[in-house]
Amino acid sequence: MKRLIYQVYVHKRSKLYDHCTQSVKNYCREHGIAHVVQTAPQLFIKPNVFVTGRSRESYEKYGGYLPIYEKENAFAYFADYDQIAIIDADVYIRPGAPDFFKELDESYDFGGVIERDMPVTQDYHAKLKNYSHMQYASLPTFKDTVWGAEAAPFMNMGVMLMNKSFAKYLNGQTPKQFIGRDEFQPFVDGMGAWKWSTDQTLLNYWIPKVKMKVKNLDWKWNGLYGVNTKIKECHFVHFFLRDHLPQQGENVEELMEQVSG
Repeated sequence: MKRLIYQVYVHKRSKLYDHCTQSVKNYCREHGIAHVVQTAPQLFIKPNVFVTGRSRESYEKYGGYLPIYEKENAFAYFADYDQIAIIDADVYIRPGAPDFFKELDESYDFGGVIERDMPVTQDYHAKLKNYSHMQYASLPTFKDTVWGAEAAPFMNMGVMLMNKSFAKYLNGQTPKQFIGRDEFQPFVDGMGAWKWSTDQTLLNYWIPKVKMKVKNLDWKWNGLYGVNTKIKECHFVHFFLRDHLPQQGENVEELMEQVSG
């Protein structure tokens, strides 16, 4: 069974991202997993500048493209691997963490952690409800989902796990062709409520649409730092709001003390 962890690190270097990607490298070495860190853009996904709802700064500072969609370049590796995990560069893997890939047997195509199932603070839970109603209420794949006044059952795509069977839903398209589908253009262009959307919204829309076989993974595989009330129990710690961290996460030693078990 050939396994790969794919990460994208195309932005400005930081102590936090260096530390997190090194922890993933160590984890891969321990479990015999291949590790690829993409350090230069490959897909160059760009919004339509004449209609986009995104701020110009969000794409112009990267040369006109959106780095948030570079992770999907991992889809090109299914020809060589049986399982692929895409893990954000701000995810720290705790030493001694169990083998992530064992969580997804061959009966599933995809695995991820639903945010509303995580043990989070009350304040963040309230934000989740507001955010999900704005982001997902108009999507057809969520209209038939019963979630009422609660948060929508969307997955945090900072940690994704896929079996090779996932590739069949790409219909033979390259990663760039996949993101370039007409149905995804409103997400790429950041129209309306999707002004700040990432590949997370796109994938949460598409995966249920194609009726993929999905496993809801345990919350310990994607611990959102700062809002998860049991962060010391998490195998993977996700520093998902770097701009809100003290020193933008450059105080790595202090952060590690706070999450250590």
